[in-house]
Amino acid sequence: MDIVDALDGRHGTTCFVGAGGKKTTMATLAARLEQAVVTATVRIPIFDGWVADVVVTESPRSAIDGATAWPLGVVPAQERPDRYRGYDPETVADLADIASPILVKADGARMREFKAPSDREPQLPATASTVVPIASAHVVGEPLMDDIVHRVDEVATITGRAPGDEIRPRDVAAVLASGRGGLKDVPADATAIPLLNMVDDERLETNARAVAEAIHDRADVPRVVLAEMRDDDPLVAVV
Repeated sequence: MDIVDALDGRHGTTCFVGAGGKKTTMATLAARLEQAVVTATVRIPIFDGWVADVVVTESPRSAIDGATAWPLGVVPAQERPDRYRGYDPETVADLADIASPILVKADGARMREFKAPSDREPQLPATASTVVPIASAHVVGEPLMDDIVHRVDEVATITGRAPGDEIRPRDVAAVLASGRGGLKDVPADATAIPLLNMVDDERLETNARAVAEAIHDRADVPRVVLAEMRDDDPLVAVV
């Protein structure tokens, strides 16, 4: 099994939520897929460097139908010099019948490594086939503070921990496996596959495996993926 198959990314619409490597994971899959489409339902930093072309258009289907270079990015507008705006989820849902695999950034994390969603997140298209909730393995053992955690109060509510407390494997699992966290609003027909990213040494793999086991205790997911998306061979383990 490679990283694409581990995340069920070869077909359909795969949405990425959470923190700790959404864009890197999307770039990794886009480079390994045939004729991948990259888009977002929320703001997304400029990603021209890891796709062949970005088309700014209110008609993404037309851009995809006419594409000659892959992977292809489609966005509705450039909001600022450093970021694009995303489509509404209904527009992305309408692309579900195209042959290309679609990779969707479906929430924001402000460059943190762990998060819980706000009331307005995630922005998942109803036709999502796979949802990948992400967290960085690096957060285990770190304090629950806003320099590494986006929405500390929401994470504290889900985990029962207090700001400043040490983040334990069970706390990461609680968020990723929660209907108020990583599994929030996942469509009934979609498969959720949690991802622990940045697993780049044995200690982090041990921590990530503990998170994965705790996720399985809490949620009915087919597997938990451990990866280091910056590596040439990013898949570390499937639990």
